[in-house]
Amino acid sequence: MNIVVLDGYTLNPGDLTWDGIKQFGNLKVFDRTAYNDEAIIENIGDAEIIFSNKTPINQFVIKNTPNLKYIGVLATGFNVIDVDFAKNKGITVTNVPDYSSTAVAQFTLALLLEMCHRIGAHSSAVKKGEWIASKDFSFWNYPLIELSGKTMGLVGFGKIGKATAKIAQAFGLKIKVYNRTIYTEFENENLKFVSLEELLSSTDIISLHCPLTPETENIINENNISKMKDGAMLINTSRGPLINEIDLTTALNSGKLSGAAIDVISSEPMKENNPLLKAKNCIITPHIAWAPKEARMRLMQTTIENLKAFLNGNPKNVVNR
Repeated sequence: MNIVVLDGYTLNPGDLTWDGIKQFGNLKVFDRTAYNDEAIIENIGDAEIIFSNKTPINQFVIKNTPNLKYIGVLATGFNVIDVDFAKNKGITVTNVPDYSSTAVAQFTLALLLEMCHRIGAHSSAVKKGEWIASKDFSFWNYPLIELSGKTMGLVGFGKIGKATAKIAQAFGLKIKVYNRTIYTEFENENLKFVSLEELLSSTDIISLHCPLTPETENIINENNISKMKDGAMLINTSRGPLINEIDLTTALNSGKLSGAAIDVISSEPMKENNPLLKAKNCIITPHIAWAPKEARMRLMQTTIENLKAFLNGNPKNVVNR
C-alpha cells in the first residue's frame, strides 16, 4: 500500500516521527506540495492513502488519482477537501478533532495579556537603552490594562471556546457567549449566553472561536465593528476570513478599537499587501496557536489511530459519511 503525506513539515519539522504511519505501507513524505493541480496529482501518484494539512484536494485532483481510497486531514478544519465529491467516489475523509483546544485557549490568553501589557515591546525598549536613559525607576510606552472585572465576549463555544472561558474566568473576567447552541449547564453569574448584538455592544474584549461558514464569514465587518464598544479589543485564533481585514484596519487606525491580536489571516502565508500590516496596535502571529509539540504529538497519534481504524473497516472521525 502506497501512502503519501503532501505537506508534512508543519506537523513534523523534525521533532516527531512518521514511524506510526510507516507501519501501514510504503510512505513518502513531502514537506510541501505546490498548490496547483498538476503538482498535487504528481505527488499523489498511485497512492491509495494520502494526508493533507492545507494542500487542496478538489474534484480535478480526485478524478486524476484513481487509486485514492482515503484522505486524512492533518487538522480539524477540512475545507481544503471536496468532501462531497470524495464521498461520491467512495473515498473516506477523516480529520483530527480536539487535539489543540488546550493550546489554542492558552494562546488566546497569551495574546490578550500581550495587548494588556505589551511585554515584548517593553522588553525591546529596555534593550534599546530606554530604561538606562530613564529619569524614573519605571516607564511604560503603552497603556497597561487590568483584566479583572472586564467582560470578554466569545463568538463560538466549542471545545476551544469552553477552554478559553475557563481560563479567562480565572483572571476575573466576566464572560458573554454567542453560540448557535445554548448550553445552560455552563451558565453562572459570570458566564451568560447572549445575542450577537448584545455581545458586540457590551464586551471589552471579543475573541473568535467559531468555524468558518457562509454565516460567519466576515462576521467582523464595518457594520458589526460600529456596534462594538469604543476601545474594545479583538482576538482571532480561529479562521482568518471571519474578519474583513480592511474594515478592521480602518477601525484600529481610527481608534474605534484599541487593539487586535490576530493569529490567522485571510490568505496564508501572509501577502505583503495585507492591510493589517499597516494597522495600529495590531499584533500578528504566524498561525502558531495550534503548534506546541504536545498538541502536534496528539495530532500525530490521532492520525495514526484514524488510519488504523479505516484499514480495520471501522473508520472514525469521518467527515463525509
